[in-house]
Amino acid sequence: MSSEHMQIGEVAARTELSLRTIRHYEETGLVIPSARSQGGFRLYTESDVARLMVIRRMKPLGFALDEMRALLEATDRLDSGEELRPEEREELLERIRGFEQAAQQRVEDLRTQLSRAEEFAATLAERLTSSPAA
Repeated sequence: MSSEHMQIGEVAARTELSLRTIRHYEETGLVIPSARSQGGFRLYTESDVARLMVIRRMKPLGFALDEMRALLEATDRLDSGEELRPEEREELLERIRGFEQAAQQRVEDLRTQLSRAEEFAATLAERLTSSPAA
């Protein structure tokens, strides 16, 4: 087995995703292992790990599997090295721009939620310290 291929356990450790999650992404066609070992084990490359990291970063922002697929398809086309018509290239870049803007908005929304959660936790802590001991 060449050193550029990894088994699923190593990929799970590197991406901090569970084996079950990685298999789910394979079943949905988001990440297809690049090869199989003679024993039938899935083998992944750095490119596969990079795809899983994109998915891992999109998930907490609430992107759906179809949205992940649309972004990965756009980046795959741009990275494929094939000659793209200028309008096709611009359309793919525009799709990625849309995801970037959506991600920025979701990050802001999460910051607001985090701030409110921190205020709530602080309020509870204050309440506990201000209560007279029984």
